[in-house]
Amino acid sequence: MTHPSPWRATVLTLFPEMFPGPLGVSLAGRALAAGLWDIEARDIRASATDRHRSVDDTPAGGGPGMVLRADVLAAAIDAAEIGPDRPKLLMSPRGRPLTQARVTEFVRGPGPLIVCGRFEGVDQRVIDKRGLEEVSIGDYVLSGGEIAALALIDACVRLLPGVMGKEASGTEESFSGGLLEYPQYTRPQLFEGVPIPDILTSGDHAKVAAWRRAQSEALTAARRPDLWAQIPPKPPNRAGRQKTPKNKTDG
Repeated sequence: MTHPSPWRATVLTLFPEMFPGPLGVSLAGRALAAGLWDIEARDIRASATDRHRSVDDTPAGGGPGMVLRADVLAAAIDAAEIGPDRPKLLMSPRGRPLTQARVTEFVRGPGPLIVCGRFEGVDQRVIDKRGLEEVSIGDYVLSGGEIAALALIDACVRLLPGVMGKEASGTEESFSGGLLEYPQYTRPQLFEGVPIPDILTSGDHAKVAAWRRAQSEALTAARRPDLWAQIPPKPPNRAGRQKTPKNKTDG
C-alpha cells in the first residue's frame, strides 16, 4: 500500500479551527509533521453568497432547528475540486456504521472529502446530487460532524505506512480479524494479588497465540454477538464435531 503523494483528508466544516485538533499530537501529529499525511479544513461559509454568510434555513414542512442549504454546501464541495477517486463522505447518525474494513478501504485510496453536518441536518438534494456517502460512528447524536470526522481520520492515519512503530500493531488488535482484541498484560507480574496468566510468560509462542485467539473469540461472542455471527464456522475436528470457544458467561 503506497501513495504517490501524502494521504489527504479534506474536511468541510463551519469550524475549521477544530482541525487538526487532537490529530496534531501523538502518532498522528508526528506523522503529520513528517509529511506522511495531510489535512485541509475548508470553511463552508466561504461559499455563502449573501453579506451575512448564511449557510442554513428553516426546514421545509416546519419543525425545530435549521438545515444546511443545498446550494451553499454544493458550492463548497465543488470548490474543493477533489478527484473522482476520492470518496465524498457525510458524517451522519443515520449513515452506515464505520467498520475497520471500511477504514482500510479509505486508507488504500488518496483520502476522502468529509462533510461535517450541523443543525438538524443537510438538505437531502445535495446528498443525492453530490453522491455523499453517509457514515456513522455510533448510535448517538453529536452537536456536529467534526468529532466524528476526527475519529474517522484518526482510524485511517494510524494505518498509513510508517505511522505506527510495528506493522503488527495494526493487525493484532480489535476488529482487524473480525474479533475483539484479547486481554493485554504487562509488569508488574503480580498486581493486587492477581498474576499475569502463566501461559503469557511460558515462552511458548504457539500456545500464547492459541490462548489469545480463544480469548478474542470468547470476548467477541459475549460482548458483540453481531460480530460473532459473521465469523465463519470452524471446520469439524477429527471427531466430526465443531469446535466452539467456551464463553465464561455461559457458566
